[in-house]
Amino acid sequence: MKTTMIEVGATTAEETSTEIPWPDPPASEAFSGLAGDIVRAIEPHTEADPVALLVQFLAAFGNVVGPSPHFIADGAEHRMKLFAVLVGTTSKGRKGTSWAHVRRIFQGVDEEWTGRRVSSGLSSGEGLIWQVRDPIFKEIRGERVCVDPGENDKRFMVLEPEFARALRAMERDGSTLSAVIRDAWDTGNLRALTKNSPANATGAHISIVGHVTRDELRRYLDRTEAGNGFGNRFLWSCVKRARILPEGGRIDEVDFAPVLRRLSQAIDYARRGAEIKRDEAARRIWFRVYEGLSEGKPGLLGAMVGRGEAQVMRLACLYALLNMSYVVRAEHMNAALGLWDFAEDSARFIFGDSLGGPDGEVILTALESNPTGLTRSDISRGLFGRNKSAQSIGRTLGLLLELGRVKRVSEETEGRAAERWFAVSRVTT
Repeated sequence: MKTTMIEVGATTAEETSTEIPWPDPPASEAFSGLAGDIVRAIEPHTEADPVALLVQFLAAFGNVVGPSPHFIADGAEHRMKLFAVLVGTTSKGRKGTSWAHVRRIFQGVDEEWTGRRVSSGLSSGEGLIWQVRDPIFKEIRGERVCVDPGENDKRFMVLEPEFARALRAMERDGSTLSAVIRDAWDTGNLRALTKNSPANATGAHISIVGHVTRDELRRYLDRTEAGNGFGNRFLWSCVKRARILPEGGRIDEVDFAPVLRRLSQAIDYARRGAEIKRDEAARRIWFRVYEGLSEGKPGLLGAMVGRGEAQVMRLACLYALLNMSYVVRAEHMNAALGLWDFAEDSARFIFGDSLGGPDGEVILTALESNPTGLTRSDISRGLFGRNKSAQSIGRTLGLLLELGRVKRVSEETEGRAAERWFAVSRVTT
């Protein structure tokens, strides 16, 4: 950790920089099997990050195979649903380009799915339920009448190129989007508790891929959504432009027929439906890594990676099914762990350390240096030169409060009561 003096507005402040590095690429095992072969076939002909290709390919495969294949953990059934967000430092990370290549691959094996069951627009929980709704019945003249046949195909893949828009939608009063997304990852049984929405869904098989910049994500991901389990249902992946191709690649010259045949066979195999289990070698790996995956980590990072064990097993099952196996073997576990390690490193880079990023470190360091405490005005003006929004500072203070690192004391003034904040080590009773 490095401490530097920086000029903030007219105020000199001491800022603590965590210098969290951009994550190293995933281990080579993450690119094993059919997924890796497809990524390598595309990679020379695109500026997109190989990780973006890999993550979106796995999410798409998990959705196209449908809800039949599953594994059971602690009595709960897990389907092959992945939620993932590709995060770039700028809007030039070629995230959209990467999806175009993945879509093209699946169009070659299931044109109906790519045409009908992939869409964008995460604006409301009710809208998401509508895409996978059950038949709707009403009482008409004393008879129960079906007024909408519903959607027979419960698969639905959300490709949200403006993920920040979905985060903003969740902030609206009465929004059910966050709750519906969480239920979609868990069970697929969806209900919007609003009077004007007659639609429900059972057995929905929804996958989500979002694209966002790091600044947008940190600005719009509310602390409540980070803490209520919304964030840890997603795989967070840092992506950036991989190469510069002024004239583009020669993707049309690539013979994809061999890998498309293998992909079609893997999809047909997976759709037969069965419970996926681990073999003995995979079990030994699982026993070795389970404690680390399942133990809680503190702070914002912990809130964003808190479902590591379930995420790893979903990934391992996808690698197994791509290998036309209902048995997770050691190579599938290692592939999944390689990608998960990258996702966790990405989350650390995106969200900062366990105190909620550099802002949390700045505030806590300042509070520890000021035994008389600081008001919000002191923090906003003195530490950040009014360059941080009140909402951003409030989220960081709230996280530090939840972690027990700070305490808030109300002070009476002539006007509205003020808040004074203390590091917990400075608070006396």
